Amino acid sequence: MSEYYPPISYTVPPSEDGWLLKTILQKRLHVSRKLQSRLKLTEQGITVNGQRVYISVPVRDGDVVEIRMEKEISDDILPEPIPFRILYEDEHLLIVNKEAGIIVHPTHGHYTGTLANGVVHYWRDKGEAFRFRAVHRLDQETSGVIAIAKNPYVHQHISEQMIANEVDKRYLALVHGVPSPEEGEVDGPIDRDPEEPHRRIVTPDGYPSLTRYQVVEAYGSSSSLVQLKLETGRTHQIRVHMTSIGCPLIGDKLYRHPVYRMLPPEEEGAPETVLPQGLTPSERTVVLLDHSISRQALHAWELSFQHPVTRERMTFQAPLPPDMTRLIGEAKQHELDQ
Repeated sequence: MSEYYPPISYTVPPSEDGWLLKTILQKRLHVSRKLQSRLKLTEQGITVNGQRVYISVPVRDGDVVEIRMEKEISDDILPEPIPFRILYEDEHLLIVNKEAGIIVHPTHGHYTGTLANGVVHYWRDKGEAFRFRAVHRLDQETSGVIAIAKNPYVHQHISEQMIANEVDKRYLALVHGVPSPEEGEVDGPIDRDPEEPHRRIVTPDGYPSLTRYQVVEAYGSSSSLVQLKLETGRTHQIRVHMTSIGCPLIGDKLYRHPVYRMLPPEEEGAPETVLPQGLTPSERTVVLLDHSISRQALHAWELSFQHPVTRERMTFQAPLPPDMTRLIGEAKQHELDQ
């Protein structure tokens, strides 16, 4: 007999007496056709009052409909002790705070050292069997909240919420300059840069992309802490949009401040003492702030969605990481020095 995860249940109310089981699965449990087909092939995948039945049968008032998914593991992911902080966990979900510098899932050339390796190791040590299913991803150098589904049903539901724009993702970023106005949106289509395909640019022929922003705190005119809400999910969207309005992220080595066009390549990483003397104080501040953090200053601060099983709206927050907290201190000091 197969091992199963805890069942997901639904009790038929009087108003739905006589409905077909397949209607309950579709309209009340919201089981996708793909998952329904998979459950039908499983011994205890779909039951009514504990008995396996055809989905074409009618159900009655008080019947308990249950779906069960077979336990799985990620055989292709090597368990490895990788650091991550748990923000929330239940039998269906794992919400973690990813550190900057860690890739979410193994890719070509990065088979170890990922968040997935760490999560699989954590589950193995607890004697639990789950397949790693990240509901969304963060760039390697972006820290913050990420949701991991413990079964295909949960993954399906959160993915559908994302497609319907019902998942609220908010970020905090430290940027050069202060956006004007201090609260607004960037509505700019994004696509690959034809000259540098690994980069993205705002272009009229790109994919529709919308980012809402609000300045949380400004440090003079040189830098600011900005909260951002993604309405679409394009690659590098925040980094591209903030660069397009003249406020690139501090520390971003791919989408750099225009001041670097004035610096010879060999001097871009040079300390303050050997920077060209022609730089203005504000241009010098740009370079010094970039030197104060080893990655783009972007943090996935808050994630909100409806729990696929309890139907409760849940919000998870990850505190600002130490490197960005230190960077705020540096920005405030430069504000005093100007």
